[in-house]
Amino acid sequence: MPEAPKDDGPGGSLPPEHRAVLHRWAEEGGPLATRASVVLLAADGLRDAEISRRLGVSRQTVGTWRQRWTSAGIDGLGRRPRTGRPATVDEAEVVTRTLLAPGGSGASRAVARELGLSHATVAGIRRRWRLSPDETPVPSVPTRPPLPSAEVWVMGLYVDPWRAVLLAGTRQGAPRQSAAGTVLGSDELAGLDRAVEAALTAATARGTDGDISSAPGGLAEYLAEAGRGHPDLGLHAITLWETAAADGLPQQAVSEVLVTRHRIPVRSTWRTFLRAMIALDSTSHPESSRRVYLDLAAELERYAAARPDTPCAAVRWLRENVAGPPGTDHRADSTAGSQSRSGVNQIDLGSFNECVVIETVRLSGTITRGEIAHRTGLTQQSVSRIARSLLDRGILIEDAQRRATSGKPRTPVRLCGTAAHALGIHIDPEVLTAVVIDLDGAIVRTRTRPVSADIDPAEFVERVAALGRETLAEARGSVREDGFLGVGVAVPGPVDTASGTVLGPPLMSAWGDLPLLYLLQDHFPCPVLMEKDSTAAAAGERWIGRDRRARDFAYLYLGTGVGTGLYLNGDLYRGISANAGEFGQLCAIALGRVAKDGRPEILPECNPPVSVPELAALGGMRPVPAAPGGTSGSTAAYLAVGEAAAAGDPAAAAAVREVAQAVGRGALGMVDLLDIDLIVLGGPFFTEDVADFYLDEIARTVNAFPTARRLRRVAVEPSVLSAEAAAVGAASTIFHATFTPRLRGRESRARHLPAG
Repeated sequence: MPEAPKDDGPGGSLPPEHRAVLHRWAEEGGPLATRASVVLLAADGLRDAEISRRLGVSRQTVGTWRQRWTSAGIDGLGRRPRTGRPATVDEAEVVTRTLLAPGGSGASRAVARELGLSHATVAGIRRRWRLSPDETPVPSVPTRPPLPSAEVWVMGLYVDPWRAVLLAGTRQGAPRQSAAGTVLGSDELAGLDRAVEAALTAATARGTDGDISSAPGGLAEYLAEAGRGHPDLGLHAITLWETAAADGLPQQAVSEVLVTRHRIPVRSTWRTFLRAMIALDSTSHPESSRRVYLDLAAELERYAAARPDTPCAAVRWLRENVAGPPGTDHRADSTAGSQSRSGVNQIDLGSFNECVVIETVRLSGTITRGEIAHRTGLTQQSVSRIARSLLDRGILIEDAQRRATSGKPRTPVRLCGTAAHALGIHIDPEVLTAVVIDLDGAIVRTRTRPVSADIDPAEFVERVAALGRETLAEARGSVREDGFLGVGVAVPGPVDTASGTVLGPPLMSAWGDLPLLYLLQDHFPCPVLMEKDSTAAAAGERWIGRDRRARDFAYLYLGTGVGTGLYLNGDLYRGISANAGEFGQLCAIALGRVAKDGRPEILPECNPPVSVPELAALGGMRPVPAAPGGTSGSTAAYLAVGEAAAAGDPAAAAAVREVAQAVGRGALGMVDLLDIDLIVLGGPFFTEDVADFYLDEIARTVNAFPTARRLRRVAVEPSVLSAEAAAVGAASTIFHATFTPRLRGRESRARHLPAG
């Protein structure tokens, strides 16, 4: 540590050797001249203000260098104060942290402090990537050459022992309005980093021996597959890293698929650039980013864990189709598009209290204003004001007056069924069903149309839309133009309701990863909501069941598979991914059925139209009719077995009862887990012929075996809905999203469509 001067204040003196050095610095000029002059003038007794005036520098500068002299001596003047800022700036790291940091406009300053950078540096990088609020609504990724200024998706990742290539997709035009979703957080990014590291280690371990051009499933084939799968996007292959043997992208891939070649920005590493692109995609398209990157991480982990059977194995991850056909903006600036997330259309409810009043009237059927006030805790004045407004808008109507024991007669109110209508569409592997219902749940029109599981996805979407339009056209005379609220679509699970994607429906493999919601939104100029069929059925049961379904319950939906819709704590329960209620694995665990790989077995009993006819045949029942194509598990075969069971056929009755017992074991686990006292049975395969078998077996199981059986009696009841339970429920999700009171804000509810 150099010796500091004893005194540099007024009247102080400098050691001769230090004074000589300072005079030399002052005479030579340069960055040290000002520092030396500050100390020399201070030693001569001048105050900071006078030194500042003489040298033409700020008082802060004068104070800084006097302090440096006092604390570190002459060596302290020879270097600038260390700010902790890095010598180099990684742009991609700044972009990642800025995109994912909370705080809006204050995020840049927080990131600057965290990384030891100036706010101006962070702001400059944001401008360079066009991420500032005053920039264009689409980013500009400064690769070499830059990506076009357009919506950007991460579409794929290719890794082999020779190189890693990130595939980005762009689409020109106004960016669509993204649904609410969950932006990736630091934990997800850290997990993805670990998966990338494991995959790279595995690729390196496989070695780079052999001819790169002969690698099976190589980069050229991968890019060609991407071009065929995403013809509506501009594709850009960004080389993250490559060995000397890689020698660039295959030329045939670039020419045939029209993939442009790019390299990462100069001021970024490939790791941080990959993170930045993922963060950019996550914040631009939060409705699907979590699922997409969980898929990517799983693919990387599979590659890392696989045995190196061939030295040329590669990661070949490709994203599913992004939502929407070419050139559509999904009505991002239209009224219907902006309202489709909440389910509210022409009927605009002004307050939470209005929803409370509507809910109270709906549950009661007919009720006076005084009874509304008593049940809700609202004041008489508030109820009268709200009721008057709802009457004026036609949502409520007055009933015949009731005589009172004292005072004037009371006039009850009830919902006006014709005040609002909704269209519900149920998608099943064998049939499409569309219904138009009114606010009371009465079916105004219904239509069905057969469908095959191998139909082309584009034709399938057209057929669904056409069926919906035809049903609406037939109901047009009964539906008020200002009272049509929207379209609800019920689909088999699992689904990603945030991105509107059908993931892997049973017996419908051709429609997997189909962005159905956004494709249908282009056919209907109104809100379109998508829901899993069992959850939609629960929404319809709650809405139409009124006071009979005013408490918590589970809806067991017997369809192509057995699913569960849950109504808990006064609202539909969907879970974090909107896929709560998957029932098959619960049944398998309850029955102790485990597959060879250790996972719960896929139970045939949880697919009634398949299992019931097969069990009946094994029991000796005469052959049942088969559907076209010879499928023994067809709807026709199931209905025939049900009819035989009702008529007393022992083999048929035993088959239905065996399936009912398996379902009952799963229901037992659900009752113990949720502590509910009501189970509702419904769905297309809960027919009149088999209803008693299911009701008796499930009721016996859930009441004889639960842990808390002495504290509650579980009611098992048939659904109030018709055979079109899922379609009616889909339409009811529109009413549920519009009218059901909730303490949570609409924005928070919008994470899982429909709102609620």
